[in-house]
Amino acid sequence: MATKAAPSWPTGRHQAMGVGALNKTLARASLLLVALGALLICASPAAASESPAKGPAAESGGSFFPGMTAANLGGAIGAGLVVMGGAAGIGRIGGSAVESMARQPEAAGNISTAMIITAAMIEGATLFAVLGCFLAAIK
Repeated sequence: MATKAAPSWPTGRHQAMGVGALNKTLARASLLLVALGALLICASPAAASESPAKGPAAESGGSFFPGMTAANLGGAIGAGLVVMGGAAGIGRIGGSAVESMARQPEAAGNISTAMIITAAMIEGATLFAVLGCFLAAIK
């Protein structure tokens, strides 16, 4: 009678926390980043208001963001997040399409056509979102 080998689980932090706790931590971190981005976008009107201070720091946009406003930083962070989201979406589409083509080779033509159309739609939405971020940054 053969004995079953113990499954090889991840070691270190993943083993102690568990997969569910790790996903919860990642969700909290992403929520924190979204809140930070919203704060930076909302802070742009406050940064644009005229202050009674005079000098080079007041003329360049403040001392916290010298030479740039919070809208510039928020637009740059937003553009980066949009590009990462679009890349993740297209990557998942490609991976799922290749997996389904391996399972059903006779449907490879239809699957690849649907994959290309869906990837093009995501690419278009990503382009519009990046342009919106850039327009928000240069207003």
